[in-house]
Parts: sequence; structure tokens; C-alpha cells
Amino acid sequence: MDLKFENVSKVQGLLSVSIEKADYQGNVDNALKEAKKKAQMPGFRPGMVPMSLIQKMYGKSIKADEINKILQNKVFSYIKENKIDMLGEPLPNDEKESGMSLDDDDMTFWFDIALAPQFDVNVGKDDSITYYEIKVTDEMVDSQVKGYTRQFGKYEQSDTYADGDVVKGLLTELEADGSSKENGILVEGATVMPQFMKDDSQKALFRDAVKGSKVVFNPSKAYEGNDVEISSLLNRKKEEVAGINSDFCLEIQDITRFVEAELGQELFDRVFGSGSVDSESAFRSKVEESIAASFVPDSDYKFLLDARKYLMEKVGKLEFADELLKRIMRANSKNNDKDNIDETFDRSIEELTWHLIQEKLVEKYSIKVEDDDVKAMAREATRAQFAQYGMMNLPDELLDNYSKEMLKKRETVDGLVNRAIESKLTAALKKDVKIKRKKISVDEFNRLFDTSSSTDKK
Repeated sequence: MDLKFENVSKVQGLLSVSIEKADYQGNVDNALKEAKKKAQMPGFRPGMVPMSLIQKMYGKSIKADEINKILQNKVFSYIKENKIDMLGEPLPNDEKESGMSLDDDDMTFWFDIALAPQFDVNVGKDDSITYYEIKVTDEMVDSQVKGYTRQFGKYEQSDTYADGDVVKGLLTELEADGSSKENGILVEGATVMPQFMKDDSQKALFRDAVKGSKVVFNPSKAYEGNDVEISSLLNRKKEEVAGINSDFCLEIQDITRFVEAELGQELFDRVFGSGSVDSESAFRSKVEESIAASFVPDSDYKFLLDARKYLMEKVGKLEFADELLKRIMRANSKNNDKDNIDETFDRSIEELTWHLIQEKLVEKYSIKVEDDDVKAMAREATRAQFAQYGMMNLPDELLDNYSKEMLKKRETVDGLVNRAIESKLTAALKKDVKIKRKKISVDEFNRLFDTSSSTDKK
């Protein structure tokens, strides 16, 4: 077997693989023997079909399969051993292989290979990129503190009603004269939240309510005839409450009130851990720090986008074997949509260019992702998910359990690996280039992602 590689251009190569009968015949003979063992044919016992028939029925397809296996192994081994910087995969050159037949003993196969363009990425303090820091405002801190006091609040029993309370009791349907309706609707443990009544006059009937008192109201008026809300209150099917306009009497048995947590040491310890802060001012500072930390991934993401744009402009337009790459894309396309590939080709080349630049940067900064990096990224992703709900001080065991579940999915692991690479690359670039820090509001930051706005980057 003989393999030869030649450069057709700077970005395209041609690999020839010459195969002789001796290279594949042993594998073919073994495969035919295995086929004979398994063959079943009328008139012959299992495994006793003559080899001549096996050869006639399966010979060419087995020969093609065995040659293909040898080609795949040898071609990719050659590319690896000779460090050919290939894009995509080798494609058969049908023009050069025309006229070749499986009846031939000796054959030469030709493969077109797309080569990665050669270029350098030089990064240093001469390169300046803006890093946008999102300002943490007093309003953000106030809102987060309010969120904590509500999150760690509790429900308490009350003797008097106030807006927002939950009222429970015996609900009885009334006649027009105010007496209990015979065989009318009776709901034990009915739950009423006057705050959510749509009619203000009905809501006002509960203003001076106390535990043990009775309040007469009209559910149809209170909820403006909304059958869903009325059926939920009366514990009846939606179709059963249609047309009910009666007044009802609620004999109040319980009034439950939500009380926000006090801004004190107990709250401080529950949010940030025992002894982390010991005063309101320290608590607010810690909250401000946590909000600022939550913005860092967004700032890093924007920085990497700007770094990508900057470096792609610095490297300039790279040369690719466009037509060969389109052939490779079509070969890998499930629907072989030529028009779609042509339409999206420029975008694909843009992504490929950044991928190649990123590969060189990963090599430049000796970035490696170990198992511990993936696990750490899974923990941070889990921590961020819980932080969205105000859950900051999570036990390690909970973080570990949730992150382990994430790592069971292959696609999730691949995503975490990419995030780990991007995180390390961002950190390396932030150290290597000149950073222009700029504090902006969250609204200004969000507008940076508007394609119609320009980014401040030099």
C-alpha cells in the first residue's frame, strides 16, 4: 500500500492511496468464511453452502466493505502521523476515480482534503478592549433585600383582617332575603383572598372583618363573572357555577397573614451563613457584592464577544477551499440542502474562522480542561440557577447532588466543557490585553446587544 499527499493549493490537498490485492485479500477471505458459517440457503445445511455460491452472492460487497475499512484506517492514520491540519473530513475525488472497478485487483483511491489556513494570532498590551462593568444601584440592593425579607418571611394567625390576608371559613349560599338557601351551596374551609377580587366594592366588605365575624358578599360581582375563579372558590365544576348570582355568607374562622422577615441577625445568617455579617450596613454591602458578582458572567460574555470581533478583524479574512468545504457540508447535511448551505456559507466561515483563532489562543495560553474544571463549572451553573430564586447559602451536598445529575447527560457535559474553555480563555485575555473598564447601567449594558447600536471598543 502506498499513500502520497500533494498540495493542490495553500488550502487544499490531494491524497492518493494505492492498494494491491495483498493488502485486502486476507481480510476478504476471512469475511467470506464468516459469511459461509452464517449463510442459510434451501438445500444446504447451515454453514455448508459452497464457497463458490458465497463468493458469487457476497464477494463484491464484502470486498468493498473490507477495502473501505482499510482506507478509513490508513487515511486517518496518515493524516494524524503527518500532522496534516485538515478541516472536515476527506472526500473522494470522483473525477480521478472514474473508470475504476471492484473487479480490479490493484486500485488507487483519491481524496480531496480541505486544509486549515496558516496564520498567527498576536495578542498583547498593544491590544485594547473595553470591559463593561454593570453598576449596582441602591434600587437593586433595596429590591434584593426586599426579596430576602419576603423569601424568609412566614405566615401567622391574626384576629383582624388587613389587605393581603388569607381568610378561611364556612361559606353559605343565601336567599334574596339574606337567609340560608335550602339545599344551597355550602363550602367548609373555603379560602378567600379579598386582595385579588376585581370589584373594589366587594373587596371593601372585608375591610373591618375580624375572626368570628360574618361577611356577606357576591362572588359573581367580586370576580366579575369569571367562572374559573368562582368554581375554585365554591369547589364546584366550572359548568356548575354558570349563572350563580347569589350572595354568600362567609363565617370567618381563620385569618392568615404573611409577615416578612425582620432585617436582623437571624435573616443575615440565613442568607449568607452564620456570622458572615453582623449589621444592616454590612448586610447591604454583602448584598451589593453578590449582585455585582452575578453580573460578572454577563460582563465576561460581552468581553469575549468583543474580543472575538476585535481579533477576527485583526487576523483579517482567511483563505479557505470554499467549494470543497461546501461539498463537505453537503456530505454531512441530512437533507443535502444545497441552497441552504450556499445561503449560510458566509456565516459558517465566520464561525470556522473564530474556531481556528480560538484553537490558537487555547494553544497559546496552554488551556486545558480537566474533570475537576467540568465539575466546578457544573457546580457554578447549579449555584447560579438557585441564585435566581434568592437561594444563596446552599449546602455543598445539595450543590454536589444537583451538579452530578447535570453530568449524567452527554450534551450537558459538552456544553460545560465549552463554557470552561471560554471561561479560561476570557481570564487569559483579560490579563494579556489592555483593559478599558467602563461602568454602565444595566439598561445601557442590555442595549449593547442591540445590533443597531455600536460598541465602544478600540
